[in-house]
Amino acid sequence: MEKLITFCIPCYNSENYMENCVESLLLAGDQVEIIIVDDGSTDGTADIADRYEQKYPGVIKAIHQPNKGHGGAVNAGIANATGLYYKVVDSDDFLEKNALRKLMDKVSENHKNNKDVDLYITNYVYNHTYDNICRSVSYSSVMPEDKEFTFADVKKFKLSKVMLMHSLLYKTEVLRECGMKLPEHTFYVDNIYAYVPLPYVKSMYYLNVDLYFYFIGREDQSVNIKNFVKRYEQQNRVMKVMYNSYSYKEIMKMNKNLRRYMFHDLSIIYINTMLFMIGSKENKKERKICCAELEKGFKKSDIKLFRKIRYRSYFALVSTQPWELKRVSLLVGYKTVCKLVKVG
Repeated sequence: MEKLITFCIPCYNSENYMENCVESLLLAGDQVEIIIVDDGSTDGTADIADRYEQKYPGVIKAIHQPNKGHGGAVNAGIANATGLYYKVVDSDDFLEKNALRKLMDKVSENHKNNKDVDLYITNYVYNHTYDNICRSVSYSSVMPEDKEFTFADVKKFKLSKVMLMHSLLYKTEVLRECGMKLPEHTFYVDNIYAYVPLPYVKSMYYLNVDLYFYFIGREDQSVNIKNFVKRYEQQNRVMKVMYNSYSYKEIMKMNKNLRRYMFHDLSIIYINTMLFMIGSKENKKERKICCAELEKGFKKSDIKLFRKIRYRSYFALVSTQPWELKRVSLLVGYKTVCKLVKVG
């Protein structure tokens, strides 16, 4: 049977929660393929993956590989996917059953009518489990609903909003055509995933449903503020991949709405990167060096793009401040956003 969607579940020591994720995807039936990537786990993850593969042959595929990090697991999923579309679902998250049913119905309907779009977009929900608070992120203010459209129809995004991996269902051939290879052993590669393929997307469809429930609250999560400031070098690595993906000249040739969004997205990641570099009192000397290296590398790569991104971002407001005042300003700004959206 032809598979409409390949769901990839990157797993590293996920035995305590991965089954909830897998079960939520099984509700889509045999029109989907579920690839569980055991990324060098040392707990019972591999056994759980194999057990599911044996129980659901033709639907679930288990892949075992040495640890390569989240990006390496996503790459493995793309390389082995047979579905028309591809979606990443992290092992501690899940998809809501009614929204999943609506998505499957729409993808199936459009496929039967030869109207396969390059990208489906749905809402995601910050599922802050520890205090039972959920917050949905919708795109209804910037995108047409329930019809095919292009970037020419996309309105301006607010500073606080971007498209994340959780909201995206790419056509698999788009991911392969764009040549994206996520860096291994690096957190925050989802920023690359939600940026690099976009110029290859010619048609889109937005379903205003809360599909993806994004678990928030574990101390070991990458979005936890303590981990943010520890992993500044990894976000630096991600930023380098992003600013080297498309030059200022290439972006300026894109549709004006796509161009506006590309600059917007890159600016948000740049702000976050500066936060990682500056947002802690620890290792101050190393952070200053890393910050200087990022700016130097960005300038050398594309001075026009660097100026465009730096001076259109919030960071421009604090870039001339002394280091300590800059650090406090960025940290306060980030914590304020966290409180608003219940992240970290």
